[in-house]
Amino acid sequence: MERSSTTPGGSARREATRQKLYEAAVTLIAEQGFSATTVDEIAERAGVAKGTVYYNFASKSVLFEELLRHGVGLLTASLREAAERTEREGGSKVDALDAMIRAGLVFIDRYPAFTQLYVAELWRTNRAWQSTLMVVRQQAVAVVEGVLREGVAAGEFNEEIDVPLTAAALVGMVLVAALDWKSFQPERSLDDVHAALSRLLQGRVSGRG
Repeated sequence: MERSSTTPGGSARREATRQKLYEAAVTLIAEQGFSATTVDEIAERAGVAKGTVYYNFASKSVLFEELLRHGVGLLTASLREAAERTEREGGSKVDALDAMIRAGLVFIDRYPAFTQLYVAELWRTNRAWQSTLMVVRQQAVAVVEGVLREGVAAGEFNEEIDVPLTAAALVGMVLVAALDWKSFQPERSLDDVHAALSRLLQGRVSGRG
């Protein structure tokens, strides 16, 4: 997974190493599960020494927790950028939501293994990183909530809309639809999937069409 920012010197090198470890961990855990994946395997897949893993992360659990933070952080940034770009271009709040749906699909298309892990972890309750997962999930949902609240304030959406639930439903819709696309309908293009979700958005959220 790509860096969200770059830093000079040794920090940049360390960040590049962490990226390799993220990539290795997400691939292995998606293939064989968290418990079955060892630090030795992560190090081997990343092409680094085992000690390098522990230099960057105190444990496998910490590595995975930071992976969740990193991945959802990238998703959140993608959603926010899509909303801000739409606003700069003079689009409506429905346009912003539609742009965010596409941004979410682009992210999932690029990082399907991470998305699979993220959705699976949302259903687990016995993980050490559960509280962290809830925090980063809310950060992503909050971006959508912000657009919905602005739409209500502007009169574009019904003032009786349940903003938190609608935001969560929209994020969930994109995640589940994209995973279904990747798993069972891979012949579909991203544009095709986006068009279908866009029509659903236009009809259900805006009340048009």
